[in-house]
Amino acid sequence: MNPLSRRAVLAGGAMLLSGCAAGDPAPSAAPAPGPEEVLLGRLIADKERTIGLYTQLIDAGGKALEPFRDRHRAHLAELRRRLPVRGVTGSPAPSGSVSASPSRQPRVTLARLREVERRAAAQRPGQLAGVSPALAQLIASIGACEALHVVALPRSF
Repeated sequence: MNPLSRRAVLAGGAMLLSGCAAGDPAPSAAPAPGPEEVLLGRLIADKERTIGLYTQLIDAGGKALEPFRDRHRAHLAELRRRLPVRGVTGSPAPSGSVSASPSRQPRVTLARLREVERRAAAQRPGQLAGVSPALAQLIASIGACEALHVVALPRSF
């Protein structure tokens, strides 16, 4: 009996390891997000920006705006609840922070908040087509709340 040479053992081990690795399926790419997921991602990003605007004014002394911001936070939580959880690399959900530097953003005012609310409410009917009835109901409810904010926001604080 010939003892196996060191080279033969190493070559056999390398073949065995490469055979195991070749047998493992390649990690499959996450499926592309569907239209509802893309819409949810945009709605979430919009809500996060709106909450950021409210927070800036609240921090500047606009305590009366807290209930408005709280309603947006409730909308955001419900939107996030409906977004499927994906891996870190495949998540369509935005990070949650406003990316533009404060120096490039217009000054936050009640008039700007009112305009943000008006534009958001105006977009909602167009977002209802092709979504599930439950999501359509949520989007319509969010739009109604935003429309109400337009008229209910205080003129000053």
